[in-house]
Amino acid sequence: MTDSPAAALDRLLRGTVDCVSRDELAQKLERSAKTGVPLRIKAGFDPTAPDLHIGHAVLLMKLREFQELGHRVLFLIGDFTGMIGDPTGRSDIRKPLTTEEIAANAATYAAQVFRILDREKTEVVFNSHWMSALGTEGMIRLAARQTVAHFLDRDDFKNRMEKGVAIHLHELLYPLIQGYDSVAIRADVELGGTDQLFNLLVGRDLQRSYGQEPQVVLSLPLLVGTDGEKKMSKSLKNAVGILDPPSEMFGKLMSIPDSATASYALLLTSFSEESIARAHPREAKAQVAEAITARFHGEESAAKAHEEFDRQFSRREVPTEIAPFAVAPPHPARLSTVMVAAGAARSESQAKQLIRAGAVDLDGGAVSDIFCEVRPSGQILRVGKRFYCRLVPG
Repeated sequence: MTDSPAAALDRLLRGTVDCVSRDELAQKLERSAKTGVPLRIKAGFDPTAPDLHIGHAVLLMKLREFQELGHRVLFLIGDFTGMIGDPTGRSDIRKPLTTEEIAANAATYAAQVFRILDREKTEVVFNSHWMSALGTEGMIRLAARQTVAHFLDRDDFKNRMEKGVAIHLHELLYPLIQGYDSVAIRADVELGGTDQLFNLLVGRDLQRSYGQEPQVVLSLPLLVGTDGEKKMSKSLKNAVGILDPPSEMFGKLMSIPDSATASYALLLTSFSEESIARAHPREAKAQVAEAITARFHGEESAAKAHEEFDRQFSRREVPTEIAPFAVAPPHPARLSTVMVAAGAARSESQAKQLIRAGAVDLDGGAVSDIFCEVRPSGQILRVGKRFYCRLVPG
């Protein structure tokens, strides 16, 4: 560890919202520096979907900072809690996952997280390992360490009670089990989103009751999606996936509102707020988009994606690489039908709306006839700003 404890503290607190508490984190960092014993840094992820997005990367990158300072990350996959469903931020009950769904989703996580985390300083753990061993008696004894009143005081439960929406008993177990995870792995620090603060603090309470030194809690902001309004989520279709190809990732990042650029820069890059504020909004966004894309795909691929974006949108040029689409017989084919088959429109009616709106052209010529037919021979079909394909006979 080359950073002094004071410098490490400043670095680790950059971009965080809550720290409970700063003094305790400083003491842990100083003790680790003196003894050479790395801190155990916990972050839990329920395998609710197979793919991670860059909203998850906010947390992963902070974990990587701890690793760069010499500490060890416990990447916890909540295969047991996934069967309950996290009630955080919910106005209704969350559908629990099946064992098969959990296993399938968890299997894809490692390949994604190690694009950011240092494999040598990461331990992947599953909370079913200790929760299954706890048994019924152990669960009852664990539940005796917290009160119902304390759990019902959290905002999401309180709101549901006021609206007359049912709260199921198993939902009260979720923060209890997440807290016990910290006891089981003897976490020194736990990271989570701001919406997880209650659950993270339950971990501190349980560690005290088990005679352990309480973990420090760090919360990080929730990254807004590409719409600039709602929390990034695959289900809301406003997410940028960690596995998105470079050009797609860069393009999605360039679609965020200017007002969100500073937040993306703070949470996902090393750019200072001052440098982003000084730059022209579009240039600032392009710098941030390239930096984020480079983190997942390398600098060369990110630069190429930037150049391709400028070619396609700034200079109105056709992309250099356009995927072919084989148009099935009979030929000629109705263009609106081809657009649906190629994935450029959801339905024939939407395809015709796009044609009427002037959003469709063939080989650079605008199409205005909704009954236009095409005989595929290598023509370039453009729909909107981003969809391109080369029509070939199938």
